Amino acid sequence: MGAVAERTVEVSGLKTPVLEAGPASEEAVVYVHGNPGSRLDFRDLVQRTGAFARALAPDMPGFGDADKPHPRDFKYRARTLGRHLAEVLAKLGIRRAHFVGHDFGGPFAVGAILHQPSLAASLSFINTGVLRGYKWHKWARIWRTPVLGEIFMRLLADERRFKSGFTRLPPAFVDQMWRHYDARTRRAVLALYRGTDMKDLSPVASALRALDLPSIVVWGVKDRYVPVEFADRNQEALPRATVHRIEDAGHWPFIDRPDEVAAVLLPFLKQQIGDSYRSSAA
Repeated sequence: MGAVAERTVEVSGLKTPVLEAGPASEEAVVYVHGNPGSRLDFRDLVQRTGAFARALAPDMPGFGDADKPHPRDFKYRARTLGRHLAEVLAKLGIRRAHFVGHDFGGPFAVGAILHQPSLAASLSFINTGVLRGYKWHKWARIWRTPVLGEIFMRLLADERRFKSGFTRLPPAFVDQMWRHYDARTRRAVLALYRGTDMKDLSPVASALRALDLPSIVVWGVKDRYVPVEFADRNQEALPRATVHRIEDAGHWPFIDRPDEVAAVLLPFLKQQIGDSYRSSAA
């Protein structure tokens, strides 16, 4: 497996820490975290991927150790964060990206692709995607409600309450999430959920269908935030997608069952890197 390094890039005045492994290349596998999350969610996958490709995992603005501007100074929207992601990759010299998005990392990756379609070599989703008909889970509905969301976030400022919501995950992973979930991140989360519209995703689905990207969807069956029925629905936007269900895994299947996720995701990514190499050499 590839050794994992840390670096920080700055785009539009915002500092973005990045995990990196693998050989120097203008093509990379790009892991994109969601909420609550950071680049560190993907340390294992970045290391495994670094054995055969350049692999990156950035912190998105408002999360992890990235800069966390106030919502009055930065729009926490999938398109805005996607554009930021595309600019980070440009700063890192990436011309072709194999995106792997988890949770809100899926919309962030899609935002980057819509901003710069030529950047996208493939698109993979982990318990996320273009989810026609999705209804917000109960915590999201609270976050989207003014005043109530702020009250709930104050409750999450208590370490015990925060960790009680993630009892099935390894304690070290939950400790890592808690360390990053400060007041500025909680503020960013409220802005992100309130600025995200799930009513009509047909324009996004149409744009992705037109790109016809190689895709894979990996889904923890016991996800209590986004039901497993939405795994197959991604094929409406990604007709070439293959769907893999991970039994006895929840919303973070790459943490619950890391070897099982790697066993389906990494061969797909290796194939895409190989196809790209053969195409460029032809």
